[in-house]
Amino acid sequence: MSEELGKHCDRIPASPLGNDVSLMATNLEAMLSSPSYVLADDDHELLERQEMRGVRMMLELQKPEMALQEEKIHSTVIVFGGTQIIERSAAQRRLTEAQKAAAAKPGDTAAAREVARSEQLVSLSHYYDEAREFARLVSIDHQCETRREFVIVTGGGPGVMEAANRGAFDVGCKSIGLNIRLPSEQHPNPFITPELCFQFRYFAIRKFHFILRAAGVVLFPGGFGTLDELFEALTLRQTHRMQPAPIVLYGRDYWKSVIDFRKLADYGVISDAHLDLFTYADTPEAAWRTIVDFNERQRKAEEHQPPPFTSREDELNP
Repeated sequence: MSEELGKHCDRIPASPLGNDVSLMATNLEAMLSSPSYVLADDDHELLERQEMRGVRMMLELQKPEMALQEEKIHSTVIVFGGTQIIERSAAQRRLTEAQKAAAAKPGDTAAAREVARSEQLVSLSHYYDEAREFARLVSIDHQCETRREFVIVTGGGPGVMEAANRGAFDVGCKSIGLNIRLPSEQHPNPFITPELCFQFRYFAIRKFHFILRAAGVVLFPGGFGTLDELFEALTLRQTHRMQPAPIVLYGRDYWKSVIDFRKLADYGVISDAHLDLFTYADTPEAAWRTIVDFNERQRKAEEHQPPPFTSREDELNP
């Protein structure tokens, strides 16, 4: 046994290192500057590690929740829509640039295609104004210091999202922006309430905060992101995994040309009743009225529900 121990002791220094004041000071300096000595919640390198994903997700869940509670926000109205749907003047400038580029390249298919796309976006630009007006209507009468209802929440970016945050801003009301890190987008639009502008790393947590307080979901014309949010909301309502809330497709002609919901029912992959999970609106007033009426019916239904049954055993064992 002593021979075995001897094999591991050949690096023992000739004199005790603990008596070397200079070495001790150097070790203390290295210890205090070591990453291991940094408080865990201040250790950014630690938080960025793959093993800490669960902690990061928990932080993303809790940080906005605490802020929304502090601002007394009890319910929200979600506004989704395309980032490319911008004010008419800006859309017209984009079209003019596309036309100039096409004129410089006669016969170029891509340039001609860009002109056609830009013309379509000019025709859709009125949705920017209508999203702005809708948000103004929603915000103006339902915010006070002690309780805020129907607070506009968007993805925080440009286009329709900007228009909705802008509508709340127009009337001096708060609105929420749930931004997310994206390669080409996303810089917050300038109309979000500063203390309610959040940035997310994870789509899943961002989606959770969209839905948690939703008293209504309004979807203006948009692309993949808007469609993603539409079908998520429909699926959650279909499966009763979220609170009752109206889903409003704004712009009947657009949505009916893009998605044939009736065909889904005809094929039998959804029931006819699922077609009642959403409705259409073509004016800001109609969209807002849909949300108000739905929530009023919901409130009255809850008032007339009998109290939950409580047995004697429940009373004795709360």
